[in-house]
Amino acid sequence: MADNITASPARVRNRRGEGARLRDDIVAAAVELLDETGDEKAVTLRSVARRVGIAAPSIYRHFPDQPTIMLAVVQQAFAELEQHLSAALTAAGDEPRDRLFAFCRGYLDFAELHPERYRTMFGGLWMPALGETTLTEADLATLGDATLGMLMEIVRECVGAGESTSTDVSVDAVALWLGLHGLAHQRASTVAFRWPPGIADRMITTLAHLKNAT
Repeated sequence: MADNITASPARVRNRRGEGARLRDDIVAAAVELLDETGDEKAVTLRSVARRVGIAAPSIYRHFPDQPTIMLAVVQQAFAELEQHLSAALTAAGDEPRDRLFAFCRGYLDFAELHPERYRTMFGGLWMPALGETTLTEADLATLGDATLGMLMEIVRECVGAGESTSTDVSVDAVALWLGLHGLAHQRASTVAFRWPPGIADRMITTLAHLKNAT
């Protein structure tokens, strides 16, 4: 399938000191291929090189193999998710309860807006075999930590404001993330199911142990 991807015109060679630009172009091309095909296997060294307009060996200066390109794609996707959630929190204001709902709705929105990236981040689409790549377990272990840390902090804010009765913020934040992920996944994969109105807000209220709205 990757061999059918449209090639870009030959790329003008970078001047000395512009290697970082080529790295960014490689990652951008990989993201485009993933968005277009919805298939991590379409992101190959050959298809990425063709999209950027370079010879495949040029990629090795920045990425030793395909999984390292995908790691960069996933890291960028998490950075985009964090930016999306930070913007939602800024718009929500200072009330902890409002901030929690803004965060959770923003998370669900991101999953809907970028389904291929989301499935690569969380849905098992990308599962590198560590024994067959230069990647290590440490490269993967911290993916998503910043996002989960944001959620834990917001639940903690709700507890401090008397909005939540959680007695274990870390565990409850993980449970809430699992609920959000499950809903995002099912919304993407279940076409005909009629979701009850307000199901997301009810789930958030329950898993975050929020007190009923007055």
